Amino acid sequence: MGGEEERSSSDLTVGLLLAISSTVFIGSSGIVKKKALIKIHAYATRAGDGGHAYLKEWLWWAGFALLATGEFLNFIAYAFAPALLVTPLGALSVLVTAVLSHNFLKENLNLLGKVGCMQCIFGSTIMVLHAPAEKGANTLAELSILLQESVFVTYIVGLLIVVIVLIYVVSPTYGHKNILVYLSICSLVGSLSVLACKGFGIAVKEYSKGTNTFLFPITWFLLTSLVICILMSMHYLNKALDTFNAAVIAPIHYVFFTTCVVTASGILFKEWASMSMQDSLSTLAGFGVIFMGIYLLHTFKDANISMDAVTLMSPKTKAEDMSLLNSHSEVVSMDSDTESTGHMKSTSERVRFL
Repeated sequence: MGGEEERSSSDLTVGLLLAISSTVFIGSSGIVKKKALIKIHAYATRAGDGGHAYLKEWLWWAGFALLATGEFLNFIAYAFAPALLVTPLGALSVLVTAVLSHNFLKENLNLLGKVGCMQCIFGSTIMVLHAPAEKGANTLAELSILLQESVFVTYIVGLLIVVIVLIYVVSPTYGHKNILVYLSICSLVGSLSVLACKGFGIAVKEYSKGTNTFLFPITWFLLTSLVICILMSMHYLNKALDTFNAAVIAPIHYVFFTTCVVTASGILFKEWASMSMQDSLSTLAGFGVIFMGIYLLHTFKDANISMDAVTLMSPKTKAEDMSLLNSHSEVVSMDSDTESTGHMKSTSERVRFL
């Protein structure tokens, strides 16, 4: 009994270390890729303008390798620690990105941006902790049936319509102005890549047990969808990184991506039906906190707001400012009286002269 407790305790420690390490890799990957995107500005078309010169830059591939390593470590962490602990730790990557962007990219979050960042992390953590338990599918046959459910098909059709409108209607006009456009495309498409990855994982698992799943059309459909979704998601994330502040992108992308994945997975595997009223209300509350955080991040991202500015609004300072204003008013009043008296004297002198 004691040996079992010791083993589970050591597994938990390993899982937490893997999860924390993955956040460092994932958080730093965005900074490295951003450095690469800045580097190519001097000799090639920017990624924000549709260029792909970053694919020839080794620094960008180094950032991609960091991201892949972080995701791999995070995947392994689930084998050692419960998802209840591993998933919320993913929010730490946002803080890693914020710190590194300040030190290496000279990008700063203003005071309201920091508050919004923390709200996004807290809100997404609430949503993840109260998300429905993942059920999944054990075989490709089960997955095939789930993929053909009318609710999921309707969701996919609606999602694709939204993505097409964002790409061809909204993006050309507002993509360079509104940070939510590129990140919405990236997150919506990215959530499909997660589902495709889960499905392809089932195919590989069945193949390892002796079933040649690569003879099934659904296996190639899942693999093709996975590649396309990853490429599209990567493309629009690079456009966002090349256009906007990495410290602002990190929390919004984390929230959007997490929300889209939880939503798509819940619809596909019918996980929402098992949610209690408490979990449902907590999820809505978490979404509300996220909405306020994103509002602060997006609306005030260019404002110069710091703690010094807040200090200037303290009651003591206000009193000093009013006192100074009153003193200034008295001086102006005295000057006005002096000018008025001088004007009266000069007028009297003119009258006497006449």
